[in-house]
Amino acid sequence: MITVAATAAVCGLVLAACGSTKDNASAPAAGGGAGGKVGATLPLLTSPFWQAYNNYVPQMAKSEGVDVLPTVNADSDPAKLITDIGTFLNQGVKGLVVTPLDSAAIVAGLKQAENKGVPVVAVDVAPESGKVAMVVRADNKAYGTKACDAIGEKVKTGKVVQIQGDLASVNGRDRSEAFKSCMASKYPGIQVLDIPAEWKADKASSGLDSMLTANPDIKGVYMQAGGVYLAPTQQALKRKNLAFPVGDPKHVVLVSNDGIPQELAAIRAGELDATVSQPADAYAKYGLYWLKKAMAGETFKPGPTDHDSTIVEISPGILEDQLPAPVITKDNVDDKALWGNNL
Repeated sequence: MITVAATAAVCGLVLAACGSTKDNASAPAAGGGAGGKVGATLPLLTSPFWQAYNNYVPQMAKSEGVDVLPTVNADSDPAKLITDIGTFLNQGVKGLVVTPLDSAAIVAGLKQAENKGVPVVAVDVAPESGKVAMVVRADNKAYGTKACDAIGEKVKTGKVVQIQGDLASVNGRDRSEAFKSCMASKYPGIQVLDIPAEWKADKASSGLDSMLTANPDIKGVYMQAGGVYLAPTQQALKRKNLAFPVGDPKHVVLVSNDGIPQELAAIRAGELDATVSQPADAYAKYGLYWLKKAMAGETFKPGPTDHDSTIVEISPGILEDQLPAPVITKDNVDDKALWGNNL
């Protein structure tokens, strides 16, 4: 991951980013102007990844010059998230940074904001429809493909499990579909078994226990969210006497997503083969970065940005700033540019 903190003070004050255009005619009716309070939501706080993001929000708000209210936690409840959005709107916020739990359910909250002329930036998860100024997200299909290659390089035949995220989220769908498609096309000797876990540690634990009982010959596990799946996966392997270090012939290859400090420690300890680093720091920074511009009336278009990413149109009218998400292995785990090494 690029070093974000070092550039925050400079990049956050740039008034004309690549991929954006000034368009006062399309500025939000009630939320126009760069000032005003901003609301920010969290999907959950039981994951170290989202704990890190939550800590980054006030830091990045200060560097971006954005007046952000205390974050609110939806606690894995899509209905509560909609209520939280309504509460922020009733408090008179002029902008929102939301982290959708359900790509379809969030549309109701986006409609509330649109009716009040309040611009919204979605972080981590894209909505299925609705009005957002920008989606700030890494390429989740690339997460699945990168995890597939990291496992496929070490496992040529046999059974591999993917512990899936919530399939009501575009993230869970993208990672799952990309992983299976990559395995089918590049590693046909591997059979993929699925555990739908909905980003919940208890579902990952019970699902993997059952899977290992029925399939003690599993050779690899892809954890779509290391923040909630790493610990239960390690515990399940220990219970089944399958916890062997990287390099041991009996080792079950483990690859995850997130890039949290716990995953980096597991890589150093030889317990985890690789993770794909989700940029928690950049999610907070650029969520506020694009929202500040949208509150000032700017609109955006596809193309390269000034921060090593690309804006793409993922569906009609919905733009996404696809941030870099590097693969972390023992070869680069100590890179000081990784956010997981800078908490």
